[in-house]
Amino acid sequence: MSDTPYLPIACAQHERLEFAALTKQWLDVKVDGVAQRLLPLDVVTRDGAEWLVAETESGGRLTLRLDRLAF
Repeated sequence: MSDTPYLPIACAQHERLEFAALTKQWLDVKVDGVAQRLLPLDVVTRDGAEWLVAETESGGRLTLRLDRLAF
């Protein structure tokens, strides 16, 4: 968990992630400024923040805080 307070993301971005997870749609996002291609699997809430569970192109699984993502 980060020491930085969570900043909620815009509803449109949240909906985009949920839709991509439902339709199994790959997304190009930046994670802390680094470009990644991810397959969203789920959006979850825990520890006072929202998180994206996603698969990488190499088959790895990541859990990323939504306020660290840019589209």
